[in-house]
Amino acid sequence: MNWGAVAAMGAAGTCVGAGTAKLLNWAGAAVPVPAVVVGTGVAWAGVTAVAPGNLTPIALAALAVPLVAADLRHRRLPDVLTLPAYPLVVAVAPDPARALGAAAVFGGLHLLVHVAAPRAMGAGDVKLAGALGAALGSVSWLALPAAAVLAAVVTAGLAATRLWRDGVPHGPGLLAATTALTLLRVPP
Repeated sequence: MNWGAVAAMGAAGTCVGAGTAKLLNWAGAAVPVPAVVVGTGVAWAGVTAVAPGNLTPIALAALAVPLVAADLRHRRLPDVLTLPAYPLVVAVAPDPARALGAAAVFGGLHLLVHVAAPRAMGAGDVKLAGALGAALGSVSWLALPAAAVLAAVVTAGLAATRLWRDGVPHGPGLLAATTALTLLRVPP
């Protein structure tokens, strides 16, 4: 393990965390800046230590920490981070065509759930799901249903805490499942 690279990526992650926290504040979804800064730095260092050279989970960590914080606090996944996620994730995907196809499938299925039961899944979850589908597509097609199941388990765990009266945030489950699966790199 290259500890210099781990430390450098951790430092770079703190800078990214500061930037994303500022963007969320600007978008009206303020998050605890120290937690996002430190969390993103630790995530980048951890991903570099566990999966050196795998850019997909690095890109996800740049989004996951601030978006989880925003969704847990505000039950919102602001466009200021969900929309730029598409080109970011596709740009680091080993197979951009498969990433785009997986984005359409995963995002489309979440859109169907949103249309059928709007209170069960918000529009931010749908927008995020497409970008996460692109990341999952870089792993394998089987990562799509696996992520859906894992995300549902995390969301059920959050629901069990009964902290939210107006519905449970689904973004943390989507982000945790996708990040875990991209770190595992299950073969296609």
